[in-house]
Amino acid sequence: MFKVVLVMLVSYLLGSIPFGLLISKMVKGQDIRKYGSGNIGATNAFRLMGLKMGALVALLDISKGVLAVKLADIVLGDQIILLLLAGLFSVAGHNLSIFLGFSGGRGVATSVGVLGTLAPVVVVIVFLVWLSIVLLTKYVSLGSIIGSALIPVLMLWFNKDTALVIFSFLIAAFVIYSHRPNIKRLLAGEENKVGMEQNSNE
Repeated sequence: MFKVVLVMLVSYLLGSIPFGLLISKMVKGQDIRKYGSGNIGATNAFRLMGLKMGALVALLDISKGVLAVKLADIVLGDQIILLLLAGLFSVAGHNLSIFLGFSGGRGVATSVGVLGTLAPVVVVIVFLVWLSIVLLTKYVSLGSIIGSALIPVLMLWFNKDTALVIFSFLIAAFVIYSHRPNIKRLLAGEENKVGMEQNSNE
């Protein structure tokens, strides 16, 4: 039990590292939370610091989910429930960072890291769908919403473990729920496209 608690704690702390904020302060000397959507994730990092830094933030946020799952695998063994639990704690850390007064991002990239470690083919397909939507529509939020909804469908299609399917449903529901403002703006034709400053996404 001690090992389980320790792994979950470390996973949460890993997820809590606000890479977007740290990099924005190092690169621009600015607090990313005071710019654009006010979010610490990759989309806002891209708007503040450009493509390279935005990609770096995305990769680092993804790595938090990957490392949490890998840590659980090494310390606790290949038990899908415990791997998913560690992943969930890393996502919780990103969304409710202890270093940011229990605030943070939306956990999209960190969730991708968790799911990509456990079901890489599914995540690759979803990424290609997301990229196609963003390139065609210029709406990052639309790509995130459709991509997240597609994850549990593909998990079922590829006959993944029940626990993984349930986890993917929860992640999809959370991502879609957190994009409520974006959905309203999309329906009203008021959502900003890539390249415009005020876009509230992950």
